[in-house]
Amino acid sequence: MKPIESVILVHGIWAHGVTMVMMKYRLQKEYGLDVHLFNYPSVTGTLDDNARRLSDFIHDLGLDATHIIGHSLGGVIALRMYAIDEDAVPGRLVCMGSPLTGSRAAEFLSTQNWAEPILGESLPAGVVHEAANEWASHVCEQRDVGSIAGTTPMGVGRLITSFDGDNDGTVAVAETRLEGAKDHIRLPVSHTNMLLSSDVVDQAVAFLKRGRFLRDS
Repeated sequence: MKPIESVILVHGIWAHGVTMVMMKYRLQKEYGLDVHLFNYPSVTGTLDDNARRLSDFIHDLGLDATHIIGHSLGGVIALRMYAIDEDAVPGRLVCMGSPLTGSRAAEFLSTQNWAEPILGESLPAGVVHEAANEWASHVCEQRDVGSIAGTTPMGVGRLITSFDGDNDGTVAVAETRLEGAKDHIRLPVSHTNMLLSSDVVDQAVAFLKRGRFLRDS
C-alpha cells in the first residue's frame, strides 16, 4: 500500500479553518503533504450533520484515502464521521487537545442558561451528553487513532472551572485519553498554542506515517 499523502485539518469550536493555516503551511513545506482545510458550523450544526459534512468534503475532493488532524472539537467531529460512515476512506486520525472522555469545562457551561447559545449543538452532543469514549470504541478497532494532550495550563477553561490534574488550560490530559487509541502523548503546549507548535506538527506527522508518536530514546 502506497503512503497516504493527503491530510484534512479540522478546526475546533468557535473557530474557522484559517486558525490552522500555520499548521497547513508546515505540513506542506516541511513534509510535502497535500493539505486541505475543512470548515463547518461548529455552533449551529449538529454533531452528525457536521460529521456528514466532513465525509462529503472528503468525497468531493475525490480522495480515496486521507489522514485527518482535528483540533479540540474537530477531533470529535472526525471520530463521529468514522463512527457513522461505513464508507469512510482509509487513513489515520490525530486528535489534538480533543475532549474524548468528556469535558469538565463544557459540562459546567452546559448547566448555564446564558451559555446555551454559544455552546450550540455539536459540543454538548459529542462531549457532554455522550462523550466519544462511549460511541467510538469500534473506530479504534478499525483504524489508528492518536491523541496529543497539552500540559501548559493557559486557556479559558481555567476561568470557568478547576482541573484535578495536568491540563492545557481548556482540556485536562485525562480527558484526551480514548480507550483503544493506538497512542497518546503529552506535550508542553496550551490548548491554543498547539496550533502553532512545530513540535505538535512533527509528532502528528510521525503518527500519520507510522501509527505512533516520537519518543526519546
